[in-house]
Amino acid sequence: MDRARHHIVIVGGGAGGLVLATKLGERMARRSEARVTLVDSALTHVWKPLLHEVAVGTMGSHNDDVIYIGHAKAHHFHFQLGRMDGLDQAKRQVNLAPIEDAEGREVIPRRSLSYDTLVIAVGSTSNDFGIPGVQEHCLYLDNYQQAERLQQRLLNICLRAQAESNRPPGKALTVAIVGAGATGVELAAELHKALRQLIDYGLDRIDLARDVEISIIETAPVVLPNLPERVSQATERELKRLGIRIHTGEAVVSVSEAGITTANGHFFPADVKVWSAGVKAPNFLKHLDGLETNRLNQLVVDETLRTTRDANIFAIGDCAQCPQRGNDRPVPPRAQAAYQQAMLLARTLRHHARSQRAPRFIYRDYGSLISLSYSSVGNLMGNLLGSVMLEGMIARLAYLFLYKKHQLALHGVIWVVLATLGNLIKLRTEPRLKLH
Repeated sequence: MDRARHHIVIVGGGAGGLVLATKLGERMARRSEARVTLVDSALTHVWKPLLHEVAVGTMGSHNDDVIYIGHAKAHHFHFQLGRMDGLDQAKRQVNLAPIEDAEGREVIPRRSLSYDTLVIAVGSTSNDFGIPGVQEHCLYLDNYQQAERLQQRLLNICLRAQAESNRPPGKALTVAIVGAGATGVELAAELHKALRQLIDYGLDRIDLARDVEISIIETAPVVLPNLPERVSQATERELKRLGIRIHTGEAVVSVSEAGITTANGHFFPADVKVWSAGVKAPNFLKHLDGLETNRLNQLVVDETLRTTRDANIFAIGDCAQCPQRGNDRPVPPRAQAAYQQAMLLARTLRHHARSQRAPRFIYRDYGSLISLSYSSVGNLMGNLLGSVMLEGMIARLAYLFLYKKHQLALHGVIWVVLATLGNLIKLRTEPRLKLH
């Protein structure tokens, strides 16, 4: 095999795919051991766990984002703008859909990209479970475009309420968030913070307690049902302290323009409805030239992250169903899992290009941290201390460190230090809330 011509194609530039492309670019492409190409349907990368901050304006979508083209140049890999919609295993080709502009004009035509090794890291999308009205009336937080759309919707409602001199009685803004997982509870707390800042900036006709209602609707009996009970209870206490209404044990059966209806017969009116009740892999994966998928469209992989029906195709992150050793459940769809898989696969593909045996993936759960805007809660897990509960400022600092760890994997220490200093300066020179 001619190593210099071995082509590794990575589809998806999320938490796993971009880290993998960066590491392979530095370790293989720079040494001419392989060509590395990253494919993504957007031009920039935003760390998905921070989208709730973009959605309420406390973080601009272009703060610390990664521009793929420039990042690829700096780290010795190639970038192609494209959205995968098909695969030809026999020809070893990825099919990319045409790229169109906002007016529907074709910018880049349909094309195919050849590979020797393919890594699929396309992440996940919201799962509406086929519930009527969700797609038509709910907003999502799958990418930064959706986050910006939600931010604009919230800002416009508040500006309209401020401008109405004779506003009719009732709430000026009602927000219903379906799903009390990490995304739902973090969005609710961050929205409360953003609205308080917006009022401080001069929207004094809006009273946060009187005119705003933020609700979380969850099917399970508790918030954060997949996390430890202590974390769930601490999170619920903080949300209630902020005045956020929590409705657990409520399964949504339909959504309309006016609000949300549950199986218990309750109706929750809402101006803004956000769906964060579950995830699934993109639909196109279940028709991907015979590759094995599960009911959530995830590609089934073995312990080496190879797909079960093609040894030259790997999958990582939310779009992969990966077994856990000693556990009946697959690896959970979390950013830390995608990062760990990317770091392992960066070593694996060097072995694979040299026809050496691939190591097995062992998932290590380092705990969970939930950002509640004014503070954070969570638990950290490790061999030395076991499970440690964190709250308040210590938990907040630990949460911020997770993002810095992601940045370190992409940019290195010097860039992270300089970017952090730059952001601290911006706190003194720019509004803390996006107002446009």
